[in-house]
Amino acid sequence: MKYSPRKALAVALLCLCVGAPVTHAKTFKWTSQGDITTWDIHAQNLALQNGLHANVYESLVYYNSRTFEVEPMLAASWREISPTQIRFVLRQGVKFHDGSAFTADDVVFSLGRAQAKTSQFGPYAQGIAKVVKVDSGTVDVFLNSPNPVLLRQMTELRMMSRAWAEKHKATEPLNTSNLADKANETFAHRNAMGTGPFMLESWQPGVRMVFKRNPQWWGAMAGNVTEIVYTPVKSTAARTAALLSGEVDMVLDPAPQELRRLRSDANLQVIDGLENRTIFLGMDQFRDELVGSNVKGKNPLKDVRVRKALYQAIDTDVITRSIMRGLGKPTGALVAPQAAGWGPEIGKRLPYDVEGAKRLMAAAGYVEGFEVDLACPNNRYIHDADICQTVMLMWARIGVMAKVRTMPMATFFPIIQRNEASIYLLGWGVPTFDALYSLQSLVRTVGSGGDGEYNLGRYSNPEMDKLVDRIKIETDAAARTRLMTQALQLAKDTVAYIPLHDQVIPWAVKKNIELVHRADNRVDMRHVKIN
Repeated sequence: MKYSPRKALAVALLCLCVGAPVTHAKTFKWTSQGDITTWDIHAQNLALQNGLHANVYESLVYYNSRTFEVEPMLAASWREISPTQIRFVLRQGVKFHDGSAFTADDVVFSLGRAQAKTSQFGPYAQGIAKVVKVDSGTVDVFLNSPNPVLLRQMTELRMMSRAWAEKHKATEPLNTSNLADKANETFAHRNAMGTGPFMLESWQPGVRMVFKRNPQWWGAMAGNVTEIVYTPVKSTAARTAALLSGEVDMVLDPAPQELRRLRSDANLQVIDGLENRTIFLGMDQFRDELVGSNVKGKNPLKDVRVRKALYQAIDTDVITRSIMRGLGKPTGALVAPQAAGWGPEIGKRLPYDVEGAKRLMAAAGYVEGFEVDLACPNNRYIHDADICQTVMLMWARIGVMAKVRTMPMATFFPIIQRNEASIYLLGWGVPTFDALYSLQSLVRTVGSGGDGEYNLGRYSNPEMDKLVDRIKIETDAAARTRLMTQALQLAKDTVAYIPLHDQVIPWAVKKNIELVHRADNRVDMRHVKIN
């Protein structure tokens, strides 16, 4: 069936109207192109998903939305017993949405669950050796070695009720590599029960989700929202039309070509900010023969000359100007400038050079080029599918014929997690604002404890592994920064990935809405105010 933006808009608006809020309720209605894949908080590590989960589930510590300094959440305080033992005193009187008390047992359970084999939150639990209950309101976190970014990691380790998980046989995180298998599904996949300021009332995948204010929440709400309605709408035209008609209050990802129009509307505001997310291309550097390629018996992507040729055949200025329309800042780094370890030299791209790329291809033995698979999401990043189509045309100039597959993120992520793509487009934010998070996840050889959690091209370099492992335990700030910069340079020199740009994120919002634009592209509903 042919996709119709007009029909999509009608469906979206119908969904927004069903279940209209009661009088005096403050309903915040927003949309973006993406949907989540699960409500299991320890299963799949995706930025949009994590942000939506944070409405319902809370962590021991969290970021201040304005300063991004760590502040207390479910932990009222913490102190260092020793460099490898941190004691957390839990906030008293906190209740889960079912009325049960939040205790140390839930902390021990949740942090252990985040480290399970099927969890993708290993990078956040990196360095945690064990979690011990001291008493009902106190836990000790023991580390394998000193960890200077432990608190920043823990902002993404949300707490689940142990009793609830045990009751519903959801003690292990969902295996998201095969979401289509209903036998693999757990109760925590479609249901949620946390301590947060909002409760999940309903979720219709691909249609909408509704949250209601938690009247028993322990915290003080800066905003006045009592209900949240989130509607994923793939069509950019439908999202824009919904905002202009007043049916939604916010579009998280307005189309670049619509921004001038939106900025000129007296009823709207466009809030811009540089996201801490880098968009790049990953490459299969593991298989001896590429799947779907006409090159048999070997893998061209294992050759650094080929990877460099692919890099230098891409004109990111054209992508930024013609596709992103200024919403991308070309980069040569694997992390955005907000991350510790980044530097101007790291951020410089290799020069765009088609003739040089052809020479590299010839030197590698591929003067005629080759065919390769390129998998891309079509509803996750700004113009993600368009970026891939443009890269395909640029690579054709050096004889590399990319067969582009575009698909919704709910299909895309399981595919790349099963290593079924030879080249793939990915965006990676840095929630810890520290380069270790990216280095450990993306370029450390695949291992345990979060090592290589998203190293889906299976890049492996012993020198890189040594650097990453040193960064994990280095407590001297200056030395640690130097090590991270050195590791980022090594990733650049070996073309571990092909960085494209850092995203610039505009939010299009009604004039009567007050909120805080965050570098992690997350809407903190505690601060949303409807005037």
